[in-house]
Amino acid sequence: MDGRAEDRGRVYQASGDQHITEHHHYGGQPAAPRGPDSVRRPAVGRPPVVLRDRAEVLERLRASARTRRGGEVYVLHGMGGCGKTAVAYTFFQQATGEFGRAGLWVGAADRASLRAGMLAVAADRGADDGELLAARNGLRPAADLVWQYLDRSPEPWLLVLDNADQPEILRDGHWLRSSPGGIVVVTTRRSAPHWWPGARLQHIGVLPREDAARVLCDLAPHSGTREQAAQVAERLGRLPLALTLAGGFLSQQVLDPWTMETYGHRLDEGERVELIDQGADALSEQDPRHTVGLTWQLTLDAFEARGLSEATALLRLLSRFAPEPLPLSVLDRAEIDGVVPRSRCESALRALLDQSLTELVDVGVRCAQSHGVLLDSVAAAAPEQQVPVLDTTAVRLLDAAVPAVPDAGPHDPLLRLLVPHALALLRRVQDPRASADALAVVTRLTVALHRTGEYLSAWETARAAADLGESRLGAEHRLVLAARSRAGRALFRLGRYEEAESLLAHVRAVQERQFGPRDPDTLDSCHGLQLVLGNLGRRDEAIALLRATIAGRRRALGPAHPLTLRSRASLLVLLPAARVVAEDGGALLSLPAECARLLGPDHTVTLGAHHNHAWALYLLGRFDEADQELRLVTEAYLQRFGPDYPIALSAQQLLSRTRAARGHMDEAIALMSDVVARRERAMGADHPFTVAGRQLLDEFASGRRQPPPA
Repeated sequence: MDGRAEDRGRVYQASGDQHITEHHHYGGQPAAPRGPDSVRRPAVGRPPVVLRDRAEVLERLRASARTRRGGEVYVLHGMGGCGKTAVAYTFFQQATGEFGRAGLWVGAADRASLRAGMLAVAADRGADDGELLAARNGLRPAADLVWQYLDRSPEPWLLVLDNADQPEILRDGHWLRSSPGGIVVVTTRRSAPHWWPGARLQHIGVLPREDAARVLCDLAPHSGTREQAAQVAERLGRLPLALTLAGGFLSQQVLDPWTMETYGHRLDEGERVELIDQGADALSEQDPRHTVGLTWQLTLDAFEARGLSEATALLRLLSRFAPEPLPLSVLDRAEIDGVVPRSRCESALRALLDQSLTELVDVGVRCAQSHGVLLDSVAAAAPEQQVPVLDTTAVRLLDAAVPAVPDAGPHDPLLRLLVPHALALLRRVQDPRASADALAVVTRLTVALHRTGEYLSAWETARAAADLGESRLGAEHRLVLAARSRAGRALFRLGRYEEAESLLAHVRAVQERQFGPRDPDTLDSCHGLQLVLGNLGRRDEAIALLRATIAGRRRALGPAHPLTLRSRASLLVLLPAARVVAEDGGALLSLPAECARLLGPDHTVTLGAHHNHAWALYLLGRFDEADQELRLVTEAYLQRFGPDYPIALSAQQLLSRTRAARGHMDEAIALMSDVVARRERAMGADHPFTVAGRQLLDEFASGRRQPPPA
């Protein structure tokens, strides 16, 4: 991560394990992240026309919102499709509109979405960029930061944690807490009380007969009588999701409209479509969720009859992904032609929207989202002969959405939106070749997360991907090992050095046995392992491994390859000053110029080489040269990452040293004061980085700091 008091183990400052891209764009300010996570808008498409038969639970929730007090946690539980989110949405609107509470909505279906959403809550409640960055980097507990700001909130709030069907995620991160400042509402399919200690559990079931009939009449008022609607509702098990799909179908028929009586007859004639409701209890033969498959199958049959086969194909393609917001940009690509002609994708999506088979949601970027019960049933019923092309197309779409060569940069929330879909696809795919392709995409996504400082998400995603890949491809498959290696690199960035060493050493040993010591994957793990060894204080081992990595990369990739140059740049901080001068016949000290000539002056590796070179010059007592070089590096980092990014603070700390060594003590104190203040805000006063920075600042202030010997 960052160097401590003496800036040793400064591999992080060199961008040491950054992947390479040939294109950089700089401006006067760091690039703003695209599509920021929005927690003020519920991730719900079309709200229910009328919420039927939920008066009792809504009144209980409203009673808690009327007062200024907080501290309550409500858990709305029930089977998939019963309308838990609709209840939460209606209460959200009432709490914000009638009672003036700040409404905060977070998707809790997976770890990445939950963490991103909760950090967006912290930002909404006043957390600054430095604090958020430290939480994403794993430098401070993210949940503590969020609840600290919720507790301090000047206005009462409502926090909805939607689709928390894996409550262990909430428990592992200690994300679910109560606060006197607000009310928490959780929607989940998991009702076991041990998951929700201290919470008020509220079951949300199917609708009574009369209310279910009213829902159908609300959605399709001209399709039949109340009694006919009641008969159809009974046939659909009075499940709100099934009623919504049926009502959407009936309301959209124009040329040859169906009556409710006709719809009921077709349901009686239909064959049951197998349904998997993940996260809930096993389905009985009478379970109303079975009827969801019948409702959408009738809709798809109507699509085929009307010449809208593309809508059917698009829904089956969507079923390869997760029931989470999917950026529309993922679908708007030429790669979709394998399933739906791109020119017909708009009309196909519109047909699905009209029939309530998917919804548009806005989470800072426009997305499509379908219900999990629907997607599971559609996926299970997809014709076997179509599955390979569906899987291949889904992989290609995600492949096009993930940066081809991830590079360091500011936080990009679009990457987080892709995580649940990438993992869902990896779970769906069964064919080994498609599984391998999907695993390669997910691993590259973890690299992209890593590059933007999302180390926890990178580790969790890489670990999950490796486990899923192992079940399909085997523990020693090249891509499974590559995913494990990425997990080890993320552990290193999280400061979990012993775990990182164990994992990377194991992966390297298997890769060396399977592919040989000069294989690029083996060498990549070697580079990651030497970073860990250097930070564990085992410098001689790290140097030996790094030399072997450089030699291997020279042979495998060539001396001008960015990865070869990157490994050479690491030597600048790992070698003692006296050995730097003699290394490689004296050529190591000219490495920044070589990188600039081969890669360009703004390349990631070039900037890292300049940073490390400045450290070497500082140790050699060449303070003027080090100071000049660091000024350029610091400015580049500030423009690219912003002032709170660890690598920018690391460069600024070293710049304060060179300023002090040249006798500009006032400027050195000002620079280090800013570093300490930013670290204190981001990580707290007692964090080792903050303490080390404060010690250096105290030395500057007392005039006791002496430059290192030349």
